[in-house]
Amino acid sequence: MTARSLVAIYRNPSYSPRQHRTNDTAILDATVEHFTRDGWEVRRIGEADVEHGRLPAAALYLNMCQGPLASQQLLPLEDDGALVVNRPSSVLSCHRHRLVKALADRPAPFPRTLILPTAAAPEMDAVRALCDGQAQLWVKRGDVHAERPEDVVSARCEDIPAVLEAFARRSIPWAALQEHIPGPIIKFYGIADQRFFRWYGAETGADGTRPAVDEAALKRIAFAAATALRLEIFGGDVAVPDPHHPVLIDINDWPSFAPFRAEAAQAIGDYVVERLANRPRTHAP
Repeated sequence: MTARSLVAIYRNPSYSPRQHRTNDTAILDATVEHFTRDGWEVRRIGEADVEHGRLPAAALYLNMCQGPLASQQLLPLEDDGALVVNRPSSVLSCHRHRLVKALADRPAPFPRTLILPTAAAPEMDAVRALCDGQAQLWVKRGDVHAERPEDVVSARCEDIPAVLEAFARRSIPWAALQEHIPGPIIKFYGIADQRFFRWYGAETGADGTRPAVDEAALKRIAFAAATALRLEIFGGDVAVPDPHHPVLIDINDWPSFAPFRAEAAQAIGDYVVERLANRPRTHAP
């Protein structure tokens, strides 16, 4: 292993549905290119390699794994002080059944959410209390991010038991029941030290008209959530019921940055190089 060696770990295709598969690969490719141009020794492996214990030694790991098994396999690296971006502990914290707890009582406003086992009959009093006059709730798989459209559905309160049964039949052990936050949806992308932050309206796209929002509040919410999770490369979604009061509805580790790929890859590369240069030498970052 040399001081300028890195391992790039590509996400399992099952966690990159539809066009995300190409985009997720492309952002890691573009980031790696930042290092190869500078003479780094690069190894590329997949999430399945990590799951099976095939993990080369390196000074730096660029980690796009999202599954629990690969993240668990990477935890000893983090514990031993290796520079892994993103940290596997942060990736695990993005799984919804942990995310809800991690963001509790944090300065980032987040919808009321119940985490329920899919194999048990739900406590309908709690479900109705969450509805609180709303016609419908969001039901999202409670572990990893959505792999297919039916992993995130809108359902009436009375239909929640049937929806949970459908999740259970697909071997999804946990579901997140979440109140609906009205208003336009904003997609955002960021890097932990705030050198990069971009956003756009989900309906209008990166080149369209952006929803009215207090940008300072939006940025504050995004980075507060990332800080709580110790996420370094992140993205997410915010609902805007009022321009002055955006609400975080999701955050995820290392998104595709597709509308801003070239700019983001350069910023990620610069950030990681600085992290490596400035990190303590005797303990984990």
